[in-house]
Amino acid sequence: MSAILDSGNRRTFQTGAVRDIQEGKGRCDLLPLLPIYNMLRDDILFCVNQFEDSGDPKYLLEAVLQFSTEFDNSVYTMLLEVSIHFEQGAQKYGENNWQKGIPVHCYIDSAIRHYLKYKRGDDDERHDRAFVWNVLCAIWTCKVMPELNEYGVDTDDNVGA
Repeated sequence: MSAILDSGNRRTFQTGAVRDIQEGKGRCDLLPLLPIYNMLRDDILFCVNQFEDSGDPKYLLEAVLQFSTEFDNSVYTMLLEVSIHFEQGAQKYGENNWQKGIPVHCYIDSAIRHYLKYKRGDDDERHDRAFVWNVLCAIWTCKVMPELNEYGVDTDDNVGA
């Protein structure tokens, strides 16, 4: 069983949730996914791009369902594998730490990074599990803590809107 990598350094969110540091890993949540989709024709990245544009988690669900083909075409196998990631996360951060609330962009950042590492063939950890875990947690957060979903929100100060 491949463990979740750990730098030993943590960032703590206002909600009390903790995660490994982000610095030095890149900001995959800032990548322009539409041009990347046009270059690679990668439907999963397109789904994540659609989510980033709309804030609608149905696009993240579609990404996970498409990715389930990587688990012997079985959503059930995928979920059982991801449950191992939940177990390892509980051991690393405490049970249900993620439910305290983490901004959705943090999940998207990690999800895209793990997806790209999976596609590249990195085997230092289970990037397939980590991708799905991050997307599922992003979907849950969108539904239960919508205030932590920064996507699809018009941040311009539109007068008269």
